Amino acid sequence: MMFALILLGVMLNASAQLLLKAGMNRIGEFSFSFHNILPIGFQAASNPFIFGGLCCYVFSVLVWLLVLSRVEVSFAYPMLSIGYIVNAVAAYYLFGEDLTLTRMIGIGIIIIGVYLIARPA
Repeated sequence: MMFALILLGVMLNASAQLLLKAGMNRIGEFSFSFHNILPIGFQAASNPFIFGGLCCYVFSVLVWLLVLSRVEVSFAYPMLSIGYIVNAVAAYYLFGEDLTLTRMIGIGIIIIGVYLIARPA
């Protein structure tokens, strides 16, 4: 049950990143300057993907607080690295981002690390 809550928190956090990226893809590249604070701020505030991403963050924090009330942080926190795997694969399919050999090797290392942390002592 606790691993399911950890995974829910990870998935909410990963979803937040993907939704924020989708929202920013619709806004486009911009540079921070005084004259574009309001227009870009309004675009971001009114973008449903960005709003959804922020909502996912809020829910992920609530789930994470629940997790931390029950599990050692030295166990729970490394599990967040599962989000790197989820985001890399999802970004490949959703946004056409590269999933290079180097990234896949990194994903393999993360999987090994999560396994070593999660296995019983």
